[in-house]
Amino acid sequence: MLYGRSREEADIERLLAEARAGRSGTLVIRGQTGIGKSALLHHAAGRAEGMRVLRGVGIESEAELPFAALHLLLRAGLDRIHALPGAQATALSGALGLGDIAPENRFLVGLATLSLLSELAGDDGLLCLVDDAQWFDQASIDALVFAARRLEAEGVVMIFAARAGFHAAGLPELHLGGLDDAAAAALLPAGLPPHVRERLIEESDGNPLALIELPAALTAEQRAGRLSPVGAMPVADRVREAFQRQIAGLPEPARTALLIAAADGSGELETVAGAGASLHGLESAERSRLIEIRGTTIAFRHPLIRAAAYQGAPVTRRLAVHRALADALTGSAAMDAADRRAWHRASAVLGPDEDVARELEEAAERARTRSGHAASAAAYERAAELTADPVRRSGWLAAAAVAASDAGLMGRAAVLADSATSDVDDPEVIAALIQVRAHREFELGTPLAAGRIIMGGVPRVAARSAEWATWLLVEAVRCAWFAGDARLAEEAAASLRALPDIGSPLVGGALGLTHLLSGDIVGGAKLMGAAVDEDALAGLGVPGLTFTASLCLPLGRATRYEEIAGQVVAECQKSGMIGWLAVAFQDHGLAQGWLCRYGEARAALNAGLRLAADLGHEHRVSHLMCSLAWVLAHQGDAGECRANAEEGVARADGQGLVLAAVVGRWALGLLELGLGRPDAALRQLEAIPPTGIAVLAAPDQIEAAIRGGRPDRAKEPLARYVAWARHVGQPLPDAIALRCRALVEGDETHFAHALRRHEEDEQPYERARTRLAYGEWLRRARRRADARVQLRGALEIFDRLGAELWAERARAELRATGDVPAAPRRADDPLSVLTPREREIVRLAADGASNRDIAAQLFLSPRTVGYHLYKAFPKLGITARSQLAAFTRSSSVPGS
Repeated sequence: MLYGRSREEADIERLLAEARAGRSGTLVIRGQTGIGKSALLHHAAGRAEGMRVLRGVGIESEAELPFAALHLLLRAGLDRIHALPGAQATALSGALGLGDIAPENRFLVGLATLSLLSELAGDDGLLCLVDDAQWFDQASIDALVFAARRLEAEGVVMIFAARAGFHAAGLPELHLGGLDDAAAAALLPAGLPPHVRERLIEESDGNPLALIELPAALTAEQRAGRLSPVGAMPVADRVREAFQRQIAGLPEPARTALLIAAADGSGELETVAGAGASLHGLESAERSRLIEIRGTTIAFRHPLIRAAAYQGAPVTRRLAVHRALADALTGSAAMDAADRRAWHRASAVLGPDEDVARELEEAAERARTRSGHAASAAAYERAAELTADPVRRSGWLAAAAVAASDAGLMGRAAVLADSATSDVDDPEVIAALIQVRAHREFELGTPLAAGRIIMGGVPRVAARSAEWATWLLVEAVRCAWFAGDARLAEEAAASLRALPDIGSPLVGGALGLTHLLSGDIVGGAKLMGAAVDEDALAGLGVPGLTFTASLCLPLGRATRYEEIAGQVVAECQKSGMIGWLAVAFQDHGLAQGWLCRYGEARAALNAGLRLAADLGHEHRVSHLMCSLAWVLAHQGDAGECRANAEEGVARADGQGLVLAAVVGRWALGLLELGLGRPDAALRQLEAIPPTGIAVLAAPDQIEAAIRGGRPDRAKEPLARYVAWARHVGQPLPDAIALRCRALVEGDETHFAHALRRHEEDEQPYERARTRLAYGEWLRRARRRADARVQLRGALEIFDRLGAELWAERARAELRATGDVPAAPRRADDPLSVLTPREREIVRLAADGASNRDIAAQLFLSPRTVGYHLYKAFPKLGITARSQLAAFTRSSSVPGS
């Protein structure tokens, strides 16, 4: 029976009831040691009648073993791995040591975990109970939290119990405080004097474990009422001391058995016995209610008992026990025996030991190949501590720093990188250390400072390797591009020109960006144009393709941008390169928005936002928010556009992300222009510095100036845009430049030429903008019949695209000509009734993808995919999957 937890019990029972109805839920229970977290998990298990229950307990000594905790939690359901999609089954099997192929990314393991939980839930539901989550290894935490954030309609409940150290942002939390006085009093034994009861309630602060254990630790005199008024200690310390006194009263075999079990932590009876724990000693400890033996596993009744057993032993005995455990694991066939043996050996030495250090290096490599980046970092770091060779030490610290960075532990990565000494001579190691420091600064500081870190280290690398120096300098230019800093870009470009040519097209792209930042549009366009050609992409991996895709924006190459970005998304999803996928989603979303595929653009950008939040990529979140606002501005979703843009710009300004801020301010300016507020639009657009991709926003600035009665303020952006359009030589920029000249010069021939140039491009939104501007010009010239032709054409396109603000402007102009425009319609887009998530799933299903295939692409469970299809079918008025193709064919117009 639980005392004083009726509200918490009700919350848990509500989650279980919803799971039985097919809805998933998560809960993180937080609180200090002994506060009742484990008791609530036990209550949940007792109320989960008919549901499958999985249990996992974090073990402090296994916190550095990748996926150890995940294996413990899922081991009862591993027979269902074969039911998962192939790539997921391979990834999860490799992570858990059940297969030969290691996963390429920990988030692919997270997706496999989500799919397996959905599979195990069946029709009756699944309850996953995770206790002491703060001691789970980071790889297991990543997989479980990734899955928990994506639970929707699987009938799965995940409950985590944790103290400080467990991070699960975005999951609902329940903070347990102490019991009230009445509930606390009910836990105390009868017969205590009133002032003793009051003292125990006061000092326990309502902690249930303290209320149970402290009375038993009182002497007879204290129980009778002889208490000192001073000397209070923290509850956890007092409870641990109470357990230590209990352990001290046991016979020697029991004390030894408890110490071995505490040092081991795996709970494997065979290993504990092999290290010298006698069965008689274990039985004695179990009779004292300190441990439980279930089959071949040993479990401590409470984590503080393990801490008391280990910390209460002299250091010489602890070292001896670790040596015994290492010997017991020699030759073991257990999945992680080699890793555990290495760590036990490392815990048994006090000074340098090259053999142990090399074992830890091997453990680190095994962890890295299984995407256990945090565990890999810890093993490399400990190896560095155990070697006397300064060069080897720095190399291992560099490897630890890279692994920590891959794990998202930016602060830890920087500390490790700074710990490496300056005597490293390997250019690859030096470059890795520089990149780690710069990566942390880029994500948590400013791109400009990150670029300065790179430039400071380049001379040392260049003296040893032109190739590694080149890659660093290209990265420095990328930092300058994001920061909008021409000086940094030119400094990096000068260093690039001084290096031997390694034949990479990325160098030309970097030099082109440098020209663009300095205002040299002609030089920039020439250099970047060669970098995005088909031949230049040969042999480039995801990072190189991502860099190349970004060059398409300032080149006005919308279709090429979408092609390359789509290739990067597909490659990331295929290979599990989740760390790059958020960037790929951003590029693909922007490209699709540019091509007026607004539904797909929003879906891609929202997917990128979710992923960037999971990865902790704060700068990427800012970019994605501004990009999403830009797409929303085209559709006229004023509330969502403004919310994303204003927050995105505020974040970007604070982070020194000039590029993101440009896109966000452009979105706000475009929104104000669509709302018919040219003065407000001009303020936003003139706040954009005239470098980088700012030229793309110049047409909106020109129109805002003309409509606001300030034609003099349209001249500079017009000259800038016309020069750029001339040198990129694409139909769409040419058409827009002609429209802008028509607005400024009032020359009808420019409108006519613009419409002819639009016919060579597939982008309908800008064609509609030109027809609207032309129609407005014709109406003012009192040529109403001609105006109606252009305005009706513009209205038809805006309606089809769902560009509501611009469609309303076209309607107002038509009414001013005496015409009666048709009501708003989306007849060409039957999928407009769906949510962005439903739309995304329906399109993939219409292409023949199975629920499992769709789930793998969108990082959902197959059950959630099925749930969204179930919701979408009635909205579309269909009953079968085979009917979807007809709907998507009829909505396959640009922007649908």
